[in-house]
Amino acid sequence: MDHEAFMRRAVEICRKGIASGQSPFGSVIVQDGRIVAEAHNTVWQDTDPTAHAEVNAIRLACRSLARIDLGGTTLYTTCEPCPMCLAASHWARVDRVIFGASIADADAAGFSELGVPAASLARQGGSPLLVEPGPLRDECRALFDTWKAAHGRAY
Repeated sequence: MDHEAFMRRAVEICRKGIASGQSPFGSVIVQDGRIVAEAHNTVWQDTDPTAHAEVNAIRLACRSLARIDLGGTTLYTTCEPCPMCLAASHWARVDRVIFGASIADADAAGFSELGVPAASLARQGGSPLLVEPGPLRDECRALFDTWKAAHGRAY
């Protein structure tokens, strides 16, 4: 699979979210080499603290595939999933999560992250979900600066 191309798409989706006033997070879900869902964070737009990019993408993928079991999919996300997004990925049976920026990067940028690495949480919980850093970390980290420049604040 072309991990860099899918992460680039997540970055593009994130930039669309930033342009519409949303927080700097984007995700795509891929099955059999094709994108089945893509979403950015819509917490502010939806007045919904659960509307993270990963959760939004999972919701869309489930609707698109007409099932709640997303086995056989990979989630690409511009930032390491928070515990809520990791749990949603586990419950949806996503096979693999590949992320750009780390939780520590988001925290350093001023976002209120829980300092629990996603891979550690998956292991502690006994999840078969694979969680790993992927390409474009620097580009994904730069999205936080883009957000701050556009909106003058962090979360």
